[in-house]
Amino acid sequence: MVVSITEGEIRNIFNNVKRVAVVGLSDKPWMPSVSISWYFDEIYDVVPVNPKHVELMDRPCYPSLADVPGQVDMAVIFQRSEEVPRHVDAAIAKGVRYFWMQSGIRNRAARDRLEAAGLFVVEDRCSKVDHMMLSR
Repeated sequence: MVVSITEGEIRNIFNNVKRVAVVGLSDKPWMPSVSISWYFDEIYDVVPVNPKHVELMDRPCYPSLADVPGQVDMAVIFQRSEEVPRHVDAAIAKGVRYFWMQSGIRNRAARDRLEAAGLFVVEDRCSKVDHMMLSR
């Protein structure tokens, strides 16, 4: 089942976000997670999350979403679809409001649990493309 999202809902997300955790941020500059993170860094407070690194983007990198100090408004997920469920409990516990799975990433069980907990979930969409479309 494909869940559609309206332009108004997308606009609402980006207007209500201040801090973004990028889960699965790579250290490889050619990877999409890097360019998208730097794009959002011009607008939001971006927090890298990757257990293989202690620093990315010239700032601390946290091993998991649960380890990020303070509030996180949106988690942007760059992980395989089957890896998404392991981030669900932390997102719920931290009070994340928006859980965005990038293009090609979807997990119905994770989406159902997140939505049941009150999070707004986006699957299989590029956050940067959607943000840029609203900015023109």
